[in-house]
Amino acid sequence: MRKIWTDGLALLGIALVLGGCATSKEDLLPHDHRTMLDIWNVETSGSAGGGPAARQLLDARQALRRPLTEADVQAAPSVQARYTRTAANEIHRQFHRLPNPDLLMYVFPHLAGSDPVPVPGYTTLFPLYQRVQYALPGERLEDY
Repeated sequence: MRKIWTDGLALLGIALVLGGCATSKEDLLPHDHRTMLDIWNVETSGSAGGGPAARQLLDARQALRRPLTEADVQAAPSVQARYTRTAANEIHRQFHRLPNPDLLMYVFPHLAGSDPVPVPGYTTLFPLYQRVQYALPGERLEDY
């Protein structure tokens, strides 16, 4: 009974392998003579009209090429100053430690060692996270 099952499985595997080898690459992936540059130009408003994808790409490019406003120029030094180390802010912590709550674990009374020695129950304290984690400048520091 077991031999029939394994023979059938082996026959199915051979049929799948031979069926895969019988398929032509040209049937699965037809290849016309367009280059990647031709495809790019057609899809991104090139020579053959473009389409909706080309319009979206052009709109995104225009949004990125906008000039800086006066408010952006005025705000840039203060934004950049928060990340710059100076003598004034060197003594203050930029990267605050994130809270790492302590967990309390109660160990019940038990016997320990090769000679069963009674150990009374006790409470131990350990941190929740193995490593100390730090917040980036501007991240939340209040308790969650």
